[in-house]
Amino acid sequence: MPTLWVGLLGLLALMYCPAEAAKNYASALSKSILFYDAQRSGPLPANNPVPWRGDSALNDCVVGGWYDAGDHVKFGLPMSSSTTLLLWGLIRFKDGYIKANQLNHMLDSIKWPLDYFLRAWNPSTRTLTVQVGDGYADHEWWGRPEDMTMSRPCQTVTTSNRGSDVAAGTAAALAAGAVAFMNNGDTVYSDELLVAAESLYDFAKTYRGIFYGAASFYASSGDRDELCEASIWLYKATRLSKYLNDARSFVDTGTAWALSWDDKRAACQLLIYEETHENQYRSAVVNFLQSWQPGGGVSYTPCGLAWRDKWGANRYAGNVAFLALLAGEMGIDAAKYRKWAVEQVNFLLGDNNHAGGCFSYVVGYGNKYPLQPHHRSSSCPSPPQACNWDTYNLHSPNPHVLNGALVGGPDQNDNYVDLRSDYVHNEVATDYNSGFQGALAGAVHLEALHALPSTNNRCPCNQ
Repeated sequence: MPTLWVGLLGLLALMYCPAEAAKNYASALSKSILFYDAQRSGPLPANNPVPWRGDSALNDCVVGGWYDAGDHVKFGLPMSSSTTLLLWGLIRFKDGYIKANQLNHMLDSIKWPLDYFLRAWNPSTRTLTVQVGDGYADHEWWGRPEDMTMSRPCQTVTTSNRGSDVAAGTAAALAAGAVAFMNNGDTVYSDELLVAAESLYDFAKTYRGIFYGAASFYASSGDRDELCEASIWLYKATRLSKYLNDARSFVDTGTAWALSWDDKRAACQLLIYEETHENQYRSAVVNFLQSWQPGGGVSYTPCGLAWRDKWGANRYAGNVAFLALLAGEMGIDAAKYRKWAVEQVNFLLGDNNHAGGCFSYVVGYGNKYPLQPHHRSSSCPSPPQACNWDTYNLHSPNPHVLNGALVGGPDQNDNYVDLRSDYVHNEVATDYNSGFQGALAGAVHLEALHALPSTNNRCPCNQ
């Protein structure tokens, strides 16, 4: 072959060979929804896509909802927070779900916690069930949710046993659900959600007090962020100015430590900015996102994960990546924050150096991923084989693949051990996936618009 042709072919190869392997955000999105299917409590539907899961906890005081993490407690604060973030992603990046052919799956998935919240709230008695199960008793047992025999006590919020943190958080989820299902043309269900959201918000606003105290598994730092989030979502659902006025009264424009189940300040700042376009809220969002940029106060691992804390490091990065993509949609430094957000997602999907590189922290995605997530149900072999603490101590892969679960993640130096007993780095939870799933939908949305940014990850996957 002439030298000129060889040179041209080589040039073409360089032009069309990406510097790093492309990520399949749509596939990761579909798997993340499957993780939530695996967390379902109660009687499973005929279309259950997780064959190793069955009906469970049928005698709970309120049936349904999601098991929180690798355990089988239903905690209202993280469940409501996860639901709200997931709904925000569905509302803002609906085209991403459509492009990934996951819209119907997502609508079916998100109805599960929403239906549970509707059953949990009794406006006549002003009683909200906010927890089912005892965390201490639950954590002393290892097995399938289908086999549970321990007592599963109910905890409720009332006019005397107050909990405006979790009540307002639940109202926010219901209000966001009303918006999402209205956008999808289901006005009957949307109206049902909205009626519940309004009455629950009024209850939370009237009877203020913190339910999840310092001794709780999920200790709440306050209720103003949840009241802010609930009121702004109610404004979006109703366009009633009283709700926007409430949101303004509850918002804190300071810079949050993170976006999490406990702290929704940054989310509320951005939601209010979307409605008002006022500079004070834009500045608050920018200050928060800048604090997550290199040199802004958040540590970075050698391969570039924005590492906030050893507990669920991947969760925090995924949540802020989602918020950064949302900010970009609202015209806030779109090029900068989109690039940063997609680089964080890329790290989680394989642009890191663990296990020789190309390791996905999402179970079931790619060729290398966690085989021993800290998760009771997936660690159990199929019946009639036993599942107990001996199963927990086995150094072998979980018999069932917990598709889509985002594990806690590496330490500050990118060290990670795929070991079931390492619940710090190998835990999974509904709140871990919530912002991350929205970020995946946002990435698919950008792909559909041919606006996915070029990235420059420090440890790119070339496989």
